[in-house]
Amino acid sequence: MKITDIRTYLMQVGPRPGLPGQTSAGAAGEADFRGSRNWLFVKVETDEGIYGIGECSGWPRVVEAAVKDYRAILIGEDPRDIDRIWSRMFVSSMGHGTLGTVGGGALTGIEMALWDIKGKALNQPIWNLLGGRFRDRIKVYGHAKTPDRARELLERGYQGVKVGFTGAVDLDKVASIRDTIGADVDLMVDAHGPSWMTTKDAILVGRALEPLDLLFLEDPVAPENLDALERIRDAIDVPLAAGERVSNIWGIRQYIERDLVDVIQPDTGRAGGITQMRKMAAMAEAHYITVAPHSGSLGPIAEFAALHVMATIPNALMLERVEFDWSGRYEVVTPVLKVEDGHLPVPDAPGLGVELVEEEIEKYPSNRNVGDMPADDGRAYEPGTLTECVYFQTRLRRRARLRLAKSSQ
Repeated sequence: MKITDIRTYLMQVGPRPGLPGQTSAGAAGEADFRGSRNWLFVKVETDEGIYGIGECSGWPRVVEAAVKDYRAILIGEDPRDIDRIWSRMFVSSMGHGTLGTVGGGALTGIEMALWDIKGKALNQPIWNLLGGRFRDRIKVYGHAKTPDRARELLERGYQGVKVGFTGAVDLDKVASIRDTIGADVDLMVDAHGPSWMTTKDAILVGRALEPLDLLFLEDPVAPENLDALERIRDAIDVPLAAGERVSNIWGIRQYIERDLVDVIQPDTGRAGGITQMRKMAAMAEAHYITVAPHSGSLGPIAEFAALHVMATIPNALMLERVEFDWSGRYEVVTPVLKVEDGHLPVPDAPGLGVELVEEEIEKYPSNRNVGDMPADDGRAYEPGTLTECVYFQTRLRRRARLRLAKSSQ
């Protein structure tokens, strides 16, 4: 079997042309991506008519160029030699410098498609080629910005809810959602910027969150600030999670070897591939660290890949599930995954167990893949500083912003 071609499918996630009431924010209740969200899918074709699909993240418009560049060295390769092909791609790119998430995204989508080919050729789901399952369903958690959305997640069977700051610290919102979901549902907080918090502010926030019994606090400081993450780890009694912005085992290494976090969160579209995620999980297992893959900006193909990986590792925690971001995600693939009793079933079909609906993808041509600045000056950024576009900030008015109202009265 030989690779004969590699095709890419780049699409914009956002407004849905021709539908009534559509704005830049999409349908009512859907997220406003400020023009930044793209999905990139890959198809690897072979001379035996078997093809595989994958998904790449990490700046998809740029990643597409990397995938097309790799095509020159992949035509004629046997797609079943997955690890050797991955190494060939990795080594061939090193002359450009150490690969970041753009390179990781290209490697990931292609490698995912190779696993899909192997599974189809052997008539086996990928999880069975990885050593078999620990579990046949994966627990998921959802996102809530309001108590009403949290309540809706519970009605759909979710038993885990994450609240995002996205630069705007709102501790009382977290507290109100905890009151809504009760003590028996897991609560997480994603504190990622911009603007990122300083180390001391992140410690103050973490201490304020301690009474809310979090499953984990995610990305309290900028991802490259590992010394700060260590200071936070030692200063607060809240489990920490991070790792969505790194690629391959070398990118995740310090998080694990320095025991900086309790949960690693590799992004299934840019971590380097299915094999890389399994290696990350094994490294984490040796340090008693669990795995909860990132899925916040991904499309539906990477979600299938995450299920196969999480089914086969002992230290799987939960999978991030974006339920309400954009309804078009349920039209560009078949079949569609559905949450049942707070879990997603692990696919049993050969390969990944999912196919692209190409005619639907074609309806959403890519036109932009960089985000604009947020409109809520005074929340994600200090008042009057939005146009400064700073990377991190000290939070002013600390009593009002960095402490729970009920604890400061």
